[in-house]
Amino acid sequence: MPGIDESLVDAMRLPGARGASLVDWISGLALGAVGDAPAGDWEATAAETAELARHVAENGSLGAGGTAPSDMEPAVEDLIATTADAYHLLRFVSTPFDSTVFLHLWLDRSDGNLALARIRLAEMADRLVLG
Repeated sequence: MPGIDESLVDAMRLPGARGASLVDWISGLALGAVGDAPAGDWEATAAETAELARHVAENGSLGAGGTAPSDMEPAVEDLIATTADAYHLLRFVSTPFDSTVFLHLWLDRSDGNLALARIRLAEMADRLVLG
């Protein structure tokens, strides 16, 4: 079972991958990052994507009723944000403790395969060992 660093390196093997990180959506901190960061700053990217993930995870109108305060696992599996030249794929990670982390993959739109990236990121999230 791969840890954070190994999972992020695996994410970078996807065609078109520009950068990948594991982010805690409560604190907004990157727990690990590889490759390039959007705008060149992983700390800012982690904080910004954490706000988006937190909003979606806590919004009761999305998914199967959102999350209860005692159950931090979001009902939403992943988010996709598109720009003119890239995809940002955020995949929530389920953990035995409170699930407050997600994998973020920054994928080049012309070289990447979004469908493949979603499948592989889901597999990585299922295998990821935290701790």
